[in-house]
Amino acid sequence: MKGGLQARRAGMLCQNPRFALYLDHRRRRFHQMAYGLMPDGTHTKEDCEDWLRAACGVKSRAELDHDDTARAMLDKIISDYSNWERQQRSGGAA
Repeated sequence: MKGGLQARRAGMLCQNPRFALYLDHRRRRFHQMAYGLMPDGTHTKEDCEDWLRAACGVKSRAELDHDDTARAMLDKIISDYSNWERQQRSGGAA
């Protein structure tokens, strides 16, 4: 995987099927959608990449290595995802 540390972190995150599942859950909750309208497995790797770039305000992952604001958003996204994973393991609602 090319790029600096932050670009690689973002790339690994988007390749993780669990992150795509997190985005499915997140979008359903945010838009108050029924499961049938956005079932698990809806987000593809490309959807994850598009969402992450938009959320971080960058056009390419490489910018994450040079933009402190974008890197801070990536850190927040990873933290939120990690919290969601912990809730999933403990049986909490997400």
